[in-house]
Amino acid sequence: MIQLREYIHGPWRAVLVLGVTQILSWGCIFYTPVLIVPLIAAERGWSIAFTMGGFSVGLLTAGLVSPFVGRSIDRFGGHVTMTIGAVIGGLGLALIPNAAHPIAYYAVWVVLGVALAASLYDAAFASLGRIFGAAARRPITALTLAGGFASTVSWPMTHQLIENVGWRGAYVTYAVLLACVCAPLLAFLLPRERVKADVPKTGDAPPPAKVLPPNGLAFVLVATAFALYAFVPSGLSAHLLAIFARNGIDAGTVVWIGALFGPAQVGARLIEFAFGRNVHPLWVARGALIALLCAFAMLALFGISTVAAAAFALMFGGANGLITITRGAVPLALFGATGYGRLIGRIAAPSQLMQAVAPLLMAFVVEQASDHAALAIAAAFAATALVCFIMIRRPD
Repeated sequence: MIQLREYIHGPWRAVLVLGVTQILSWGCIFYTPVLIVPLIAAERGWSIAFTMGGFSVGLLTAGLVSPFVGRSIDRFGGHVTMTIGAVIGGLGLALIPNAAHPIAYYAVWVVLGVALAASLYDAAFASLGRIFGAAARRPITALTLAGGFASTVSWPMTHQLIENVGWRGAYVTYAVLLACVCAPLLAFLLPRERVKADVPKTGDAPPPAKVLPPNGLAFVLVATAFALYAFVPSGLSAHLLAIFARNGIDAGTVVWIGALFGPAQVGARLIEFAFGRNVHPLWVARGALIALLCAFAMLALFGISTVAAAAFALMFGGANGLITITRGAVPLALFGATGYGRLIGRIAAPSQLMQAVAPLLMAFVVEQASDHAALAIAAAFAATALVCFIMIRRPD
């Protein structure tokens, strides 16, 4: 049982600090485009595709700089790198209202891409790995419990801000939150040193767990598996609700079905936190993908109805919640805590590139083929990711 003082004076304070900053970072940068991009496009006379393309540029930039961010956290700590990320994020959001030229708009999203890489889960996982070492799995799970509420907080708050101060005011408000709340929390309250408790102190201590080299086949399979899976939530988040609507589910019910995703993520993470500590994260990832493939099979066999769509949202949310945990836990279990930040950055790069491509590819498949073809493509990516996880062998 973790004592309260661990959350105040000990290393577990990192979970509280990162929990708050993850909700704000995801909510201010990642979840806002879906509501604000159409308003920007309408005001400036741009197409929705072009305007949303800025977000894709941000994700591409995040993928390119993620390895550097991971190495920086290993060397300097999350209290330095993530603080800089929060300041850069605040700067980028403050600039968007004035970026009226298309080139300026895309340039701002390059800036925000750097902030994405230095602010979201991968940077937070790298920071926890540096602080907790080999014992970082439970803190990672606890952190994702908080992060799971980001969309629940962000979308209603963004809607209210748009109603009251417009989209420009919303972005300025979020810029202030990142610069004046996230940055100070990270700079002054995030623990700076790795705990010493996981370093053996006596000759009677058990030998360290065996790990795999972070540059062999196992690493390629891990990076490939997470990159393939990244296609699924990125592509479906952009198109799933529209697919349900086009298949006869009314708009109000579609919104209700979409709202099931967040609680399903959090519920799955709670179960993992309570009961999964002795289960190897590879098995968690495999089980999550098997459940997701069963959800795709259900839609293929029974069609898209309200009940089937709701069940799919719950299963998809639960699977995604578990895969998010394993993105931090699998590399830690297989490759160890040494150089963990750099490792996470290398794994994050192809995943974020895939996130940028997925909505565009799914849109192309929907337009050229059908909704069911798009779902089949997503299922194929999930199935291939599962094959990669099955092929990974734990260290002897």
